[in-house]
Amino acid sequence: MTPNLQILENDHWRCGILPGTGASIAFGQVKRHSAWLDVLRPTPEADYDNSSNCSSFIMLPWCNRIRGGLLQFGGDTFTLQTTKDDGTARHGDVRRRQWNIESLSDSAIVMTLHSRDYADMNWPFTFSARAEYRLEGADFIWELALRSEDERPFPAGFGHHPYFVRPEGENAPQLTIPCSRYYQLTDFMPAGESLPIRADLDFRQPRLLGQSEINDVLTGRQPDEPSRIVYPQSGLTLEMHSDPLFVHILLFAPEGKPFFAVEPMTNVSDGFNLYAQGIPGSGVFVLHPGESQSATVRLNASYS
Repeated sequence: MTPNLQILENDHWRCGILPGTGASIAFGQVKRHSAWLDVLRPTPEADYDNSSNCSSFIMLPWCNRIRGGLLQFGGDTFTLQTTKDDGTARHGDVRRRQWNIESLSDSAIVMTLHSRDYADMNWPFTFSARAEYRLEGADFIWELALRSEDERPFPAGFGHHPYFVRPEGENAPQLTIPCSRYYQLTDFMPAGESLPIRADLDFRQPRLLGQSEINDVLTGRQPDEPSRIVYPQSGLTLEMHSDPLFVHILLFAPEGKPFFAVEPMTNVSDGFNLYAQGIPGSGVFVLHPGESQSATVRLNASYS
């Protein structure tokens, strides 16, 4: 195994963490009887250096897309590097970076990153970040924090991009997401406020994903209710409890693929431009010098 891989394990979970690949997750397995069952999409070892193919990666200091790579704030416009496929700035700029291990045990790892260590950081403001993964009983916990190290205030956001396994047949997952609103998207980005949930995106009651591709941002989340994934045949239930700062959930279910994503995000796609236009609900927060924001996701595994 690559020396980059750090393994956390207890009686319920076995997880691989990749500090050198943006603090991404390589695999997440739950014990069933005496065997380990993949619940997060496992990463081929050859792809351990490619966050896009990992089980989950961190999006920071923004989630998803910024249209045209143009960040507007305080009357200024900053030009970010964009991806070749769609011309947006996408998924932040920490997922391909080396994170430093601050502490490590059998069941927990803490990592940090400082933007000033990277002259090519795709962000015009200076920040630091902290990521902790830990196992507590049946809970796999993800804590993420972002701190301003700049002399100016700046807008920010963060989130996680976990992929879950999607078997077919009797063990096809049933999904519950407690969101009552969604965004109408063009090129995967909204141009206005959220709308009452569309019937085909309403997962407030358990249902299958269906066969059509889904790539939508849901919001209006009931913060005390978890998102829930049930695998009927195995009897496994995963509950994702997210702090209220994670206002949005991006649901991505590509057609014909054996995985799907349920992504807790603070800001909506292109939320920075919505924020600049005064459109409410963007989820963007502003950090002043020395200020920080943090939020936690708790993934609980249980069997019926």
